[in-house]
Parts: sequence; structure tokens; C-alpha cells
Amino acid sequence: MEQKQARAELRHARISARKVKIVIDTIRGKNAKEAVAILKYTNKAAAPMVEKLVKSAMANAVNNNNMDESKLYISDHSSLYLVCSSVLYK
Repeated sequence: MEQKQARAELRHARISARKVKIVIDTIRGKNAKEAVAILKYTNKAAAPMVEKLVKSAMANAVNNNNMDESKLYISDHSSLYLVCSSVLYK
């Protein structure tokens, strides 16, 4: 089982990493489309930034790495860095 990854990074955000981590913890391990839906209705200051970051990682995965959008999920993060992964079966 091979795992491909695409990433997106947010720089120069004027918000604390602690506030962003609270929002990202709610979507870790979820399907990427489900994560966007959750973020749309999350009432936190960091939610719009993280939503934009997830959409960017999804676009990077589809356009740059030829990954299937339906198989993307949120796999890893640091404070303002997000990875969308897709599991490919041989």
C-alpha cells in the first residue's frame, strides 16, 4: 500500500498557533470534503484560514500529484502546515 501526499502551507498569518491547532484538531483524520464542510460552520477565528489551506492542499493533490479527490483525507499537521494524503492500492 503506497501513500501519496500533497501539502499546503500558510505563512505570515496574524493568529496564534494555539488557536489554529484547536481548529485543525477537529478535522484531523477526516475526509477532505468533510473537513471543508466542518470548517465552513466552525465559529472560530482560524476556521476561514484553515478552510482555505485545506482547499489549497486538495487542489495541489489533484492538479500536481494526480490524486483522486474522493480519497483525500487530512493526515498530518503542524501549526500552519497541512498534509492531505491519499491511499493508493497496488
